[in-house]
Amino acid sequence: MDFSQLETIAQRIRCHIVKMVAEAGSGHPGGSLSAVEIFTMLFFQELRVDPEQPRWKDRDYFVLSKGHATPVYYATLAERGFLPIEELMTFRKINSRLQGHPDRKDTPGVDMTTGSLGQGLSAANGMALALKMDGHTHRRVFAVLGDGELQEGQIWEAAMTSAHYKLDNLTIFVDYNGLQIDGVIYDIMSPAPIADKFRAFNWHVQEIDGHDFAQIAKALAEAKEEKGRPSAIIARTVKGKGVSYMENEADWHGKAPDADLLCQALTDLKGEAQ
Repeated sequence: MDFSQLETIAQRIRCHIVKMVAEAGSGHPGGSLSAVEIFTMLFFQELRVDPEQPRWKDRDYFVLSKGHATPVYYATLAERGFLPIEELMTFRKINSRLQGHPDRKDTPGVDMTTGSLGQGLSAANGMALALKMDGHTHRRVFAVLGDGELQEGQIWEAAMTSAHYKLDNLTIFVDYNGLQIDGVIYDIMSPAPIADKFRAFNWHVQEIDGHDFAQIAKALAEAKEEKGRPSAIIARTVKGKGVSYMENEADWHGKAPDADLLCQALTDLKGEAQ
């Protein structure tokens, strides 16, 4: 699949995100929109997964550590064939499989239940270590973390563990959009310098534009070749990417657009306003 095809899919995913959150009247659009290209590349190019067999025993594992960003997760799963597209409109509704945070027991394509920030990397470590212990050298583990999430101490205990056990089958993305629910990450509790911190923990580190498919693909290829240590891809992104009034606005971390703003968002995204 070429990058133009991935861009088309990414555009559809963004439209799903704003529609889902608007229909639910709640959710987290900003940090979902910032991670669209990362999710698109992972689920349509990189991950060994089978939508017909969500629990396929030879699959790669994926962990959404910033568990509130389920709109991008579910929209990507639906586009990939794990879920019916129409089911996206049940997001956050009673008895829906698509709750506000991912649930591995009920949702096809979800490998780890997350939501309490800081815990996803520890779970990914366990998966990566288990695969190594069981001799599954071709299977890999991927995780997406938030930049504000790096304020959690458990992340750095987990980072130390990843390096200690030489988990070269583990690759993480840090969605580095610079904002969290209360504002700019540097004002609240700065995790900077992020890349230098991971390097100090003996990770292989790359810094990229998280909206550039070519850079994402190159970083993933390099991470796959790295031996003896885990890989961190620090992806600079724009919170609310693609929606003019959401871009770089912390207020859209966890808020739903009304009907008029949904129409504007879909116009921005060149979607069909309906």
